[in-house]
Amino acid sequence: MPSLAAARAANAAFSPKYFPIAIFVGGTSGIGRATAEAFARYTKGNAHIIIVGRNEAAANSLISSFPKPTAPDAVHEFVSCDVSLIKNVQATTKSLVARLPKLNFLVLSPGLLNLKGRDDTAEGIDRRLCLHYYTRWKFIHDLLPLLRKAKDAGEDAKVMSVLAPGHGTSVDLNDLGLKKNYTFAKAGMTSPTYTDLMMQTFSEQNPDLSFIHIYPGIVRTPLLKTSHPVLRYLNPLTSALLYPVSVSPEDCAEYMLYALLHSGDGFHRKTSQGDDMGKTRWYGTEEERKRVWEHTEEEIQRALAVSTPLKSAKD
Repeated sequence: MPSLAAARAANAAFSPKYFPIAIFVGGTSGIGRATAEAFARYTKGNAHIIIVGRNEAAANSLISSFPKPTAPDAVHEFVSCDVSLIKNVQATTKSLVARLPKLNFLVLSPGLLNLKGRDDTAEGIDRRLCLHYYTRWKFIHDLLPLLRKAKDAGEDAKVMSVLAPGHGTSVDLNDLGLKKNYTFAKAGMTSPTYTDLMMQTFSEQNPDLSFIHIYPGIVRTPLLKTSHPVLRYLNPLTSALLYPVSVSPEDCAEYMLYALLHSGDGFHRKTSQGDDMGKTRWYGTEEERKRVWEHTEEEIQRALAVSTPLKSAKD
């Protein structure tokens, strides 16, 4: 387990011989924002950094804080996308694949926190499961050609999903997608399991790329302030009680970036301080992994077939 100082020192030593391109999905707030800011700082702004999300004002504020680059190819941009709809994700990835020469780092951290029951999007997918799992699967799947180009050029090609390895539950093959028996708790534990199985499969299909599922720990993000009214009301008390065992987004980002930059090829499950978890608290058999993958492909195709207009991030 590296100390925070050691993680910072390792991150500061990052000096690639190539020009890096990084995408941060959910990068307008919380952990994603802090990780993007750290990446920009350690690259001295000399990178192509893309922030994907809904809040343009927040993204512009973040981008304005980045160091002024000296590299002529450096670009810092915001891509507007409400990633709770698979159609939006597909439109965004299609555009990115068409215009980017490669992709070195893909960081996925979109999410929400509320006490609602099942909350279907217009495409018939629960919003929480969509943000924590299906959206991320779609981004990885569609952007693999760009990651492949980076790897084929001898560069880093890494994907990191920030969620909760080790905090999952067993797979219910009779209720994939939780369409029959949905609860807040079950949804919260199902997406980490699905993510483990997803990342393992992507890794087996692409063994020379890096796929990281990492737990951020308890982080002092704005999530409670934008969640269920009861949680917003309790936010001051909750924040005070959790303060001694929580970390700032900036400190969390150092460990997230450390895991991203220093993990080798293959599939990695990481703790909040970048340690490898191996198969600790692993759920899912080989048969279940295959079934979850098939279900995901079917659910994505079903969502794309739904006749619903594209939704802008401003809607």
